[in-house]
Amino acid sequence: MNIPMPNFWPAARTGQRWLLKAERRETSLDGHRMVYLERGTPGAGRPTVLLIHGFAAMKENWGLWLRRLPRHWHLLVPDLPGLGESDYRPEASYRYEAQAVRLADWLARFPTENVHLVGSSMGGAIASILAHKLGTAPRSLTLLNSAGIPEHPDADLNAPVRSDRDDILIPRDWKGVYRMFNSVGSGKPTASGLAMTGLLGPDLLQRTTALRHIFNDMLADALAPARYLERHTAPLQVQWGDRDVITPTRCVAWFERATPGAEVIVFKGVGHLPMLENPGKSASALAAFVTRHSG
Repeated sequence: MNIPMPNFWPAARTGQRWLLKAERRETSLDGHRMVYLERGTPGAGRPTVLLIHGFAAMKENWGLWLRRLPRHWHLLVPDLPGLGESDYRPEASYRYEAQAVRLADWLARFPTENVHLVGSSMGGAIASILAHKLGTAPRSLTLLNSAGIPEHPDADLNAPVRSDRDDILIPRDWKGVYRMFNSVGSGKPTASGLAMTGLLGPDLLQRTTALRHIFNDMLADALAPARYLERHTAPLQVQWGDRDVITPTRCVAWFERATPGAEVIVFKGVGHLPMLENPGKSASALAAFVTRHSG
């Protein structure tokens, strides 16, 4: 049974944005109102870094990184169409490729050729495709526990994929919300996990229909990102947590064959979300990688 609770998330979201000194902006994208955060402006010597969140998540997932990333960078942090404050449309497609095309159209509006793509989980899958949809290739691509990566190096990238992760990622009650926040971390109950359950639970429990739609669209061509990465040319960084139960660490082995030049970092004791579970080391690794490839 779902027990009604007050939704404090809108106020918390506003407070976080104020602390991070980021501007909330809106745009229209393929019939969606898309809300995003922007900090800094594009310019010579300033990388434009796009941070793409994962499934059942939102732009605020990057808050701990925004506190640590260089202030002179130009940061774009959207709520993907269908999630967060952005519009959800029942008739729309939310496949990885559809989302990548939308973001490519949006990025083309910014006057910069120094673009770096970063994606977490589903956002990593979208970023992998987006890297090949831009008119000018990105300077770098960073994937954190990315979806769309085979668990076995010899997997058929065109074969249908079945998944039981929806049982974890689409909560139907408060017990499911609590289980979700434990599962995407290291698996151990934490104070932050309990706080996020209470803070985000009311919002998540109102999104069951949208989340089911987006999850099914993800599965419709689940390994499409891996097909693009086999043709990958931009410098690639892979960040992963060794306790991830959503996208298991054995996925990392696929990069050794498909993208042997990638920089791979595996964080010990971290689950599915390095930018939340170990923000200091993960943000530092990204900052060094982007700096090396911005010249």
